[in-house]
Amino acid sequence: MFQAQSHLYNHTFNFISSMSLKCTVQLCIPDVIHEHKRPMTLLELASALQIHPSKMTCLYRLMRVLVHSGIFGETLVPKNGEEEEEIKAYVLTPPSCLLLNDKVTGLSPFVAIMLDPALVSPWHFLGDWLQGNNHDDCRDKLNNSFEAAHGVNIWDYGRKNPEFGNTLNRAMAGDSQLMNLIIKDYKETFEGINSLVDVGGGTGAMARIISDVCPGLKCTVLDLPHVVAGLPESEKVKFVGGDMFESIPSADAVLLKLLLHGWSDEDCVKVLRTCKEAIAGKNKERGKVMIMDIVIGQTEDDDAQTTATKLFSDMLMMTVGPGRERTEKEWEKLFLEAGFRRYKITPMFELRSLIEVFP
Repeated sequence: MFQAQSHLYNHTFNFISSMSLKCTVQLCIPDVIHEHKRPMTLLELASALQIHPSKMTCLYRLMRVLVHSGIFGETLVPKNGEEEEEIKAYVLTPPSCLLLNDKVTGLSPFVAIMLDPALVSPWHFLGDWLQGNNHDDCRDKLNNSFEAAHGVNIWDYGRKNPEFGNTLNRAMAGDSQLMNLIIKDYKETFEGINSLVDVGGGTGAMARIISDVCPGLKCTVLDLPHVVAGLPESEKVKFVGGDMFESIPSADAVLLKLLLHGWSDEDCVKVLRTCKEAIAGKNKERGKVMIMDIVIGQTEDDDAQTTATKLFSDMLMMTVGPGRERTEKEWEKLFLEAGFRRYKITPMFELRSLIEVFP
């Protein structure tokens, strides 16, 4: 019984871990420790953050949680320069290195946007929205709990609140830059492809990464007109404003990175059919759709943390829109309905897979 109680308490308190991480990002603690150039004591950290002495123990308690969760590490250093006595000091770990603001692969914008009040508040509406029993309220008529909380969808909310929208865009761009670390390992995937369209590619971060790895490949980024308006082009990366449901520029391959998980099955089939039209008549031997996305339960090697993260992402998709994370069987159903004949799934890293779909 008491073990079950502890289990429930731990799940209930999980938000404290997230909010402690948000505080870390707000205070730029990883940057402060990094710029210190050596392990940083609590006193040094408090001084750098301009924490009042009366709150020193509060900072210690915050750091204790973050050390326990693996965001920071601890080591021993001489106290006051005297080797006889040592004191604990904080160091960065691989997770906190990903929070550094001077790196293009930094995930601080992702943490900031995921824990923004605008994305946290919809969870308070989830139960009522699921039951849809507020007959005198419009919430039960809305598409998801984000709309129940804010009255508009997440994209309209971003347009009305530029700071939120900009942080969301920076979070997605940072995710694309992380792909730079592994995309060269999949260079053979692009062999034989002369042209590629990155659908929903935003400001072109992913397209530029791919064009750098594959110099002979011409990339076109398709996104909404207001997203790509005025963006600088190059010989290898062009931008086209349009609607992926209506038409996609003709190419040897079409890339859909973290796009389909935000849409319903019906809309995904529509997009896939448009993709199929885009690669028709091009390089028929190599023509394909390339999907970089989550596959739930893909391998038996997924550990508990990886599986939980995929399931949490699925819940997030349900909360903010019509989308979902999918199992292999659910992906296969979409491909067959859209008229494709075969597909191949290759795990890229813990959370993402590359799905190649062929007509």
